Amino acid sequence: MAGRVENLHVTGGEGEKMQSRDRVRLIAGIGVEGDRYAAGRGHFSKTPGTGRALTLIEAEMLEQSGVSLQPGEARRNVTTRGIGLNALVGRRFRIGGVLCEGRRLCEPCAYLEGLTGKALLESFANRGGLRADVLEDGEIRVGDEVQPL
Repeated sequence: MAGRVENLHVTGGEGEKMQSRDRVRLIAGIGVEGDRYAAGRGHFSKTPGTGRALTLIEAEMLEQSGVSLQPGEARRNVTTRGIGLNALVGRRFRIGGVLCEGRRLCEPCAYLEGLTGKALLESFANRGGLRADVLEDGEIRVGDEVQPL
């Protein structure tokens, strides 16, 4: 089942406001050009782990969580609609023409709660999105298809 990219967001540094984009460039093995994790300036950049190159969250989850949170406030790079992201853990998928691989769930954390000032740990547990690695360079846009392989 394919979905679509509904929103794209980046930010240059830890704790800075996420900025909406119509398109972003993905760099294999690095992440989203201009984003904090691609530059090594994210809150968790010094903590080892895969899946920091690209983060995704379902628009439906934001709408049904019971917490008033806009896509950029969730601090995920890509907001999708029409695809269950949890099913992409351990799977390859394409966003537009760019090959990615789901690595692990993007669980909410106390840091995110502190930035938003909203209690979201419980409502976002196991529904906070997907962490993925970028396997090919390319550009993705709002409206692109998200297709599991």
